[in-house]
Amino acid sequence: MTSALLPTYVRAPLAFERGEGAWLVTEGGERYLDFGAGIAVNALGHAHPHLVGALTEQANRIWHTSNLFEIPGGERLGQRFVEATFADVVFFCNSGAEANEAAIKIARKYHAVGGHPERYRIVTFAGAFHGRTLATLAAGGQQKYMEGFGPKVEGFDQVPAGDWAALEAVIGPETAALMIEPIQGEGGVRVIPHADLRRLRELCDANGLLLIMDEVQTGIGRTGKLFAHEWSGITPDIMSAAKGIGGGFPMGACLATREAARGMTAGTHGTTFGGNPLAMAVGNAVLDVVLGEGFLDQVAHSGLLLKQKLAALRDRHPHVFEEIRGEGLMLGLKLGVPNTDFAAAARNVHLLVIPAGDNIVRLLPPLTIGAAEIDAAVQRLDAAASEFEAVRGAAE
Repeated sequence: MTSALLPTYVRAPLAFERGEGAWLVTEGGERYLDFGAGIAVNALGHAHPHLVGALTEQANRIWHTSNLFEIPGGERLGQRFVEATFADVVFFCNSGAEANEAAIKIARKYHAVGGHPERYRIVTFAGAFHGRTLATLAAGGQQKYMEGFGPKVEGFDQVPAGDWAALEAVIGPETAALMIEPIQGEGGVRVIPHADLRRLRELCDANGLLLIMDEVQTGIGRTGKLFAHEWSGITPDIMSAAKGIGGGFPMGACLATREAARGMTAGTHGTTFGGNPLAMAVGNAVLDVVLGEGFLDQVAHSGLLLKQKLAALRDRHPHVFEEIRGEGLMLGLKLGVPNTDFAAAARNVHLLVIPAGDNIVRLLPPLTIGAAEIDAAVQRLDAAASEFEAVRGAAE
């Protein structure tokens, strides 16, 4: 059958009927251990009772009013983020790309209202992924995503992460901000060293720049802190968040200091669906769990346990697993075999992983993962690696 859907995805031949915690179940009853979590979205797993309850309750009350009226759930969620982070203000939207668009606009507007509209350029870093809109594609700078879509959106300069000479050379009188992911997800689970993030903060302060942190994939507890930049001890001026923020419900947010957001007055930005009552109910429910006593400590513990077991796995299969990257429950395996082939082999043993750049597969399980499920995942990775070694041995 020919699909009516635009063919922009290469989909695995799997469809799921329901989810239970860290497991997905097909219509035929086959169970798959989900170490992708919808690309770091299902932070609390599938069908988490607190999230289901919050959404169901809200769905029976009111779905949408628009931002022409007050939305009490959004006021509450915004205040909770302010109390838990560096931020003074929050803008709710529907996705990570929208959150990053808001961040870009906030940074440019900050300088414009300060009398320097010429300061609009934003420096980003090679390997970044900031979204699929025309502006966020330009920010990410990856040519394969921009090809065929016309001229690159103006205003973005890109340098290699860690190349301080190149970074200092590109900063000029038109530079408004630096924008970086504390861990590059799509770019290959590349961790930006904490010392480098601190140096970026100092560079911004010395040059009158804003620091934008893209925490779309790293936020909401993924690394064992509410947001990954907290490990470095610094704070950004602007930060984007999405994915895990809604636990599977489409939702994004842009957080900022009041000073950074000084130009964002009535009418300067908006959204039809962002901050709707359904999303706000689920977002509050997610924070109920993630900010609960001991939850983030457990995420950090689970991440350490998984990384230790992966190290032993790498020792057993050095030709398949070359390197382990990441923090908390955002981990990547650098492979000696094609990552898409390995992801298919993992599916054959009913484990779901996510390919990324630099021949990586990402392990992004629900933050609620337990020790038994970690053991099961490692066993399945072991089986997938053994399959590759058997094929290689037969070929030799």
